[in-house]
Amino acid sequence: MSEEIPYRDLLDFAVSVAWQAGKVTLEYFHTRLTTETKADESPVTIADRQTEQTIRESIAAKFPDHSIVGEEYGEQAGDSQYRWIIDPIDGTQSFIRGVPLYGVLIGLEHNDEPVVGVVNYPALGEMLYAARGEGCYWNGTRAAVSTVSKLKDAVFLTTGPELFHQSNRGSAYDRVSKATGKQRTWGDCYGYGLVATGRADLMIDPIMHVWDCAPLLPIMIEAGGTFTDWTGKSTIHGGDAIATNGLIFDQVMGLVSETDQKGLEATSI
Repeated sequence: MSEEIPYRDLLDFAVSVAWQAGKVTLEYFHTRLTTETKADESPVTIADRQTEQTIRESIAAKFPDHSIVGEEYGEQAGDSQYRWIIDPIDGTQSFIRGVPLYGVLIGLEHNDEPVVGVVNYPALGEMLYAARGEGCYWNGTRAAVSTVSKLKDAVFLTTGPELFHQSNRGSAYDRVSKATGKQRTWGDCYGYGLVATGRADLMIDPIMHVWDCAPLLPIMIEAGGTFTDWTGKSTIHGGDAIATNGLIFDQVMGLVSETDQKGLEATSI
């Protein structure tokens, strides 16, 4: 069992790795890439694979006993209480179309608890990062959620309304849309970054993977907000996600009904 490492040191390492990984993505951005379709019908390119490999090699060189799980190459078991969780390019659809709203995601669990999160938006020149007890920062400046306290004034984001309907949660999307002031599909990790920095107030996704969520929980908590699944549990393993500025959390959860939850279970997604 490895010795415990200060979260600040782990965060500094993760920021450095995310920065280097971001440079790899930019080598492929706005180029003619061959896109493959994975078993789950999501796209993947050489950029995804090369970026994840770069991150894995950096982690293995620095912390050879740490576990690693990534979207493209699965899980590599380690002999410690630390597990790195990687999404090399979150928002591949944006990436392959030359839209700069994609991100490199690196999260870290310590004793099964998310404690470090980094999201690098390479094409935007933005980095968002946090560690438990260390605060959340956006390009070196302390990040904080908004002070909006009423849903009617809130900006509601999601990756795509169609995902709600695909998972039998269309009614929840309709309710939240009607209750909020503005709705936008600035999706994937970019939307969560907007909530963490106070530029939006609410982000909801009905379908998420652990590598989509891993860095977002510590980022949202340290920015003063919330990150939960649709039951209100603070977790990266729920298969869905709700991020808020905290002030509207209870109002949002009141719009997520048990009917939608049962509908999701019936689809076996």
